[in-house]
Parts: sequence; C-alpha cells; structure tokens
Amino acid sequence: MSIILRLDRVMADRKISLNELSERVGVSNVNLSKLKTGKVSAIRFSTLNAICKTLDCQPGDILEFINDQEN
Repeated sequence: MSIILRLDRVMADRKISLNELSERVGVSNVNLSKLKTGKVSAIRFSTLNAICKTLDCQPGDILEFINDQEN
C-alpha cells in the first residue's frame, strides 16, 4: 500500500505557485517542494491543515491511497 501526494495537481488546479503557497502557509519552499514531489515520509497535521485552508481543498484532494497488494 502506498500514499501518493497530489499537491502538485491541486496547486496547478488553483493556479498557485510554490512561492505563493509557501508565503501563505508559512512553510519553507524546500519543505513544500518535498511535499510536492512526494519525497517525504510524514506530514504534520498543522501543515496539512494550513495547506487545505489556503488551497480550499480537503485532505483527500492532496493524499491518495493506492493499494498495491495483489489479491
């Protein structure tokens, strides 16, 4: 099983840049870039809350569960 981050897709839909999101959320560009590219193993709820509030979206718009186990 895998959790896939779709932050890049939501940002594109909202036409918001990484720099603008960083300023609005209060998280560094480096950390948001890692979230955007999926190169993280965890995300704080406070960060997820700020991102969702800024992008006017739900956590499920950013996080996607993929079940990669064979039945």
